[in-house]
Amino acid sequence: MKNLFDNTKILNINLKNRFFRSAVWENLADDKGHLTDRLKVVYEDLAKGGVGTIITGYAFITEEEQPNPGMMGIYEDSFIEEYKELTEKVHELGSNIVMQIVYGGFMSSFNIHDRIIFGPSNMTCETTGAKAKEMTKQEIDYVVKSFADAALRVKKSGFDGVQIHAAHGYLLSQFLSPYYNKRTDEYGGCIENRGRIIFEVYKAIRNKVGEEFPIFIKLNSEDGLDSGGLTRDDSLYVAKKLSELGINAIEVSGGNSAIKKVAQNNLGAGRKKILGSKEKESYFKEYAKQLASQIDIPVILVGGNRSLDVMNELLNEHDIEYFSLARPLISEPDLINQWSEGSKKYPKCISCSNCYKEEKPCILT
Repeated sequence: MKNLFDNTKILNINLKNRFFRSAVWENLADDKGHLTDRLKVVYEDLAKGGVGTIITGYAFITEEEQPNPGMMGIYEDSFIEEYKELTEKVHELGSNIVMQIVYGGFMSSFNIHDRIIFGPSNMTCETTGAKAKEMTKQEIDYVVKSFADAALRVKKSGFDGVQIHAAHGYLLSQFLSPYYNKRTDEYGGCIENRGRIIFEVYKAIRNKVGEEFPIFIKLNSEDGLDSGGLTRDDSLYVAKKLSELGINAIEVSGGNSAIKKVAQNNLGAGRKKILGSKEKESYFKEYAKQLASQIDIPVILVGGNRSLDVMNELLNEHDIEYFSLARPLISEPDLINQWSEGSKKYPKCISCSNCYKEEKPCILT
């Protein structure tokens, strides 16, 4: 019988347990994306708290394209030495650390009038008003290359792997979604074409970092729309194709809160009102079960993981190998240690998603 505290491996990474800290936007880096003392403390506390593998907050890959303030950057080599200090410290404290990299697109309210924002098509964000221009083939090539260059910096910085952010309405997931992608060229139309940029990003990264460096992806299971968005079947096609190409693990998420209907129906990535019913926990589990039964690489489930018994059941009955937590580890960075010491406690996180509001009721300061 599998255990949530098993020692396992993904490629060449040794994992001391099956828990990941999923990426969250900390809003603690400086204006250029460099580390601050407060941000270092966040990662040190997570490592001390027992989580097996930390996925960093998303890092922007080109200097001119920063979708939110306070994000980490990885757009030039000047970041490598400071990140080496971070990765060495996290390793000393007993955890792995993977960097998530992103091209944001119009999923942003930050400096939206001062820069060109790329998108699969000409469009305006429903929630922020940011406008995107349809990318040319040359601009797509530029973004693909920027992902690959950033991933090589991630490797040189001592991270244990890199994660491509292709969920939650950011650029790569916009290409997947027919809600946004209206292109008529080789990057639009059928799912093979809509997924093309992601396959190119993966291949470009692999060519840069080699076969022994782990590459993960965070992928939307679906957008959360009844019709017109990314469907589960299309997402499964992309996930299986990436598995065939050689990606090392897929973190399953979903929802796009830039679409008003999705946000209004509480179908985004960070859902509220999940307490009091184990059926509402682990809310992308049905897709994750289906995917785990169809591919040979690990599936990491994120989204409302709260109860140890629910996660144990998913681990042992449905081949879901790993579990990511985000909001619970903001309020209790030592939660995994508490569980490893025998506690069966329910996290104190109430899934209110107020973690980063001004009053910061949960986040450590």
